[in-house]
Amino acid sequence: MEEVERMKTTMTIKGTHCASCKALIEDVCKELDGVTGCTVDYKTGKTLIEHDKELDMKRLKKEIESLGDYKVEGK
Repeated sequence: MEEVERMKTTMTIKGTHCASCKALIEDVCKELDGVTGCTVDYKTGKTLIEHDKELDMKRLKKEIESLGDYKVEGK
């Protein structure tokens, strides 16, 4: 079995303001292939994504921004 390299990426998501925003973003991110974890601080927008090295960050950003009035800053 081949071991997959895991990474952690921090980004800021503008537009998060409540626990529902947090839950929505975390749930959608965790459904994406390659994402193994997601933690959102809705007060600051700071988000930690745990993922495989091969995760398509452009797709991740697009998925998050398609959920509502969110803007991803950072990687």
